[in-house]
Amino acid sequence: MSDTVSAIIVNYNAGTLLRGCVDSLLACSLAVEIIVVDNASSDGSLNHLPESPQIRIIRNSGNVGFSAACNIGIQASSAPFLFFLNPDCFFQSGVVATLLSGLQSGDRVGMVGGMLVNEDGTEQGGGRRAVPTPWRSLVRSFHLYRFADRWPKLFYDFYLHKQPLPAGPIEVEAISGACMLVKREAMTDVGLWDERYFLHCEDLDWCMRFRQKDWKILFVPDARISHTLGACSESRRLFVEWHKHKGMVRFYRKFFRYQYPGVLMWLVTLGVWLRFSLVVVSLTVRRLLARLGFFVAWLR
Repeated sequence: MSDTVSAIIVNYNAGTLLRGCVDSLLACSLAVEIIVVDNASSDGSLNHLPESPQIRIIRNSGNVGFSAACNIGIQASSAPFLFFLNPDCFFQSGVVATLLSGLQSGDRVGMVGGMLVNEDGTEQGGGRRAVPTPWRSLVRSFHLYRFADRWPKLFYDFYLHKQPLPAGPIEVEAISGACMLVKREAMTDVGLWDERYFLHCEDLDWCMRFRQKDWKILFVPDARISHTLGACSESRRLFVEWHKHKGMVRFYRKFFRYQYPGVLMWLVTLGVWLRFSLVVVSLTVRRLLARLGFFVAWLR
């Protein structure tokens, strides 16, 4: 029996979480080809994987970034449906089948995502969202979405997880790269991941390009995926934040530079790097306070 789904997991020091993710896939009722693309992990996370003919491991000599690693996985895959999954995700056995049902619900449905949930079962932001245009990003940054009740079209928050959960699959502008099930046919039409993003915003880029080619994106609320948010990046926060903000600038310039006046785009870029500067200060202060606390405890 040929594989129905090719699951592509990009791993970088995910520890034992990777095993939990792979176990979720092995428990699926569908035929799943599991491709783990490892970006030169140093934590021995690959050693936790079980022996299985379903699993193929591709070891990169260095950290090539998320997009490039996804593309490597695509080239090694063979199934008509591609399941991009973060190694810090796990789920019940029927989730992939539920997502696949949503993906096959229409000829022009090209991508679907499930409901990402925290450890306490609450929904995470990002699993269903609108495209963060420069204006929407400004609204969120300054918490202007608090006025959405009075002026919903003007102060629209691009995160949708605080809205009531829909009864069934609904079309959205974007989903999270932590969990994406994609038709190979649609991917061939749209193109591969943009490798000029190293980490973060590449999922938004892909969603934009899918919609530009008239492929629909669905959010499937019945497919619940537990996501240990930030587990793989906690030890390198500054590195992650740098690439996140760099990706934001690229995303805005790529899709909105001709829709907004040049002066406004310059201000948006300035705002992104100002935000990065504040993040750096915040992380530095936290580290200093943590070291100070350790020193005080040692003196006692």
